[in-house]
Amino acid sequence: MNPDLGRLQSYPFEKLALLKQGIEPPRGRDHLALYIGEPRHPTPTLITEALIAHLHQLAVYPTTRGLPALRESIAGWLTRRFRLAPAGDLGIDPERQILPVNGTREALFAFAQAIIDRSQDPLVLMPNPFYQIYEGAALLAGAEPRYLACRAENGFIPDFDAVDAATWQRCQLLYVCSPGNPTGAVFDRATFARLIELAHTHDFVIASDECYSELYQDENDPPLGLLQVAAELGHRDFGRCVVFHSLSKRSNAPGLRSGFVAGDAAIMERFFAYRTYHGCAMPLPTQHASLAAWNDEGHVRENRRLYREKFDAVLDLLDGVLPVARPPAGFYLWPETPVADTEFARRLYAEENLTVLPGSFLSRTVAGDNPGANRIRLALVPPLDECIDAAQRIRRCRGEFIRP
Repeated sequence: MNPDLGRLQSYPFEKLALLKQGIEPPRGRDHLALYIGEPRHPTPTLITEALIAHLHQLAVYPTTRGLPALRESIAGWLTRRFRLAPAGDLGIDPERQILPVNGTREALFAFAQAIIDRSQDPLVLMPNPFYQIYEGAALLAGAEPRYLACRAENGFIPDFDAVDAATWQRCQLLYVCSPGNPTGAVFDRATFARLIELAHTHDFVIASDECYSELYQDENDPPLGLLQVAAELGHRDFGRCVVFHSLSKRSNAPGLRSGFVAGDAAIMERFFAYRTYHGCAMPLPTQHASLAAWNDEGHVRENRRLYREKFDAVLDLLDGVLPVARPPAGFYLWPETPVADTEFARRLYAEENLTVLPGSFLSRTVAGDNPGANRIRLALVPPLDECIDAAQRIRRCRGEFIRP
């Protein structure tokens, strides 16, 4: 067996199941789940109809590169969304710089396996808290994960200037997530520019997980993307820059397992070579459904409206109850807790039949400090009425801690 399998840690939801073990929640209240980031808004009919219309193509092997029309639709979306130049004007090239993938989870994991040179004592840097796939990908690629704390005093963005030159020199891959999971923090232009400069100076690759990029609060201020800033800086080849996008959150289609990877053509060509052996080509019906999704923005605007409605209602109810701020993007709240995050999560389940995720389960302890401790992640994915009910239950449970 691969000895690196023994280095993997339990997934946050496994830890949560153990935390809740033996607790009998009140039977008079329906269970509410705000712990998992699984979108529950309806999947648009344009996606399901395209999927059904092409089911006959299940009889055909798909190619690893995917349909040219799908890659062209993705290139068109990237160009419109991130103000890139058209392909003929040194913009994103659908032939050489885009690959469809079966959701960003598998791609983020596979990417490290293709990128890391394990003979060179590699480091993989990542935010802390983080999406645990980054860590697992690093470990199974034979690299050492290095965790960069995301703290409130720095806007929940890692303090990249605090990383020393020796660490950057060992770094082969940097995972970043903007908008962040679980914080919703968004990188500004200066942060992306600094990382691009560091990548070129120290010869590492930036893997920018942007799967929450389309869930933002201000319709007039969408989050920046790594490729967008690279192009603005004159790096029209997107050197050392690769982005990951998904339809799971943008289009409420987590079961479709559809996304794409795009960026540096030389890196993408090597990643393509890896994927031809990986056996991960996207089924043709899924490709056609994805093509329909990337070509439509109406359902995405409506998706953002629904989330804003939930943020408004929940934040109003939690005002003065828990220290929490509206994030610029994503669908999570990241409030502080009045006691240890694990204790508060247990109490919410035991007394209110409400499941939330302790922040410490999303983070690693470094030098005795866990940046996710004393916070919980609330995923505002259930319907509005359930989110309101959950906020009221939190108010009630919080009150138990402040009674004289």
